[in-house]
Amino acid sequence: MKFPIVLSTLVLCAASAMAQNAPSVWPMPSPLPAVPKGANPAAVPFPRVDWFQRVLNNNTKAQAIAGQIELVFDGDSITDNWQGPGRDVWQKYYGNRNAFDFGIGGDRTEHVLWRLAQGQVNNLHPKLVAIMIGTNNTGANSAEQIAEGVKTVVADYQKRCPDTVILLQAIFPRGEKADNPLRAKIKQINETISTLADGKKVIYVDFGDKFLQPDGTLSRDIMPDFLHPNAAGYEIWANAIAPIVDKYVPAK
Repeated sequence: MKFPIVLSTLVLCAASAMAQNAPSVWPMPSPLPAVPKGANPAAVPFPRVDWFQRVLNNNTKAQAIAGQIELVFDGDSITDNWQGPGRDVWQKYYGNRNAFDFGIGGDRTEHVLWRLAQGQVNNLHPKLVAIMIGTNNTGANSAEQIAEGVKTVVADYQKRCPDTVILLQAIFPRGEKADNPLRAKIKQINETISTLADGKKVIYVDFGDKFLQPDGTLSRDIMPDFLHPNAAGYEIWANAIAPIVDKYVPAK
């Protein structure tokens, strides 16, 4: 599968300026890497030009407290929004657990892989890493490709944090109606990635049904845009994984 890279002159100029302002030990790659011909783009580390500074800032903050971090969340905007709509819930459940959120809005599996390759968890020894990623891949990749991408993310975390337990979370349902085509695709992905669990080092949880009405619809009272949880949705999320978090990262 070919994966062309098309960047405007304006974006390239902005990226170049960002690279010049970044520390020399972490420059933006120039030229940008290319996905090998025939490779699954969802399973190959790849950066996003627009978010270099955000990644650098996260890495810098994490390294400053590396020895303290016990609980890590990683993913896309749904995870990133623990610091937005879910902020109060985060403070309630994780404010006393030395937790760190690496989630970045818009990220796909390949972006998490690239972040990891840039030292995101260097010197970190978390007890638990909660991962949910893949929903942003659904428009560009097949269910099989996305599942492979998630598998590669899990394997990469295991390589870099061998003593850490991975809490692999099923991709949340999206789209208002139960017959939304993405629901079936997400179900297929989740069924595949569920096989990664061994009950010890990788724990898989699927609590997507907790967001749904009896007829399978998503309510605006929980996910106003039928994708991102609001505060009520984050409360559901935190409650769903609380027994696992309590086991591996007890509150201080």
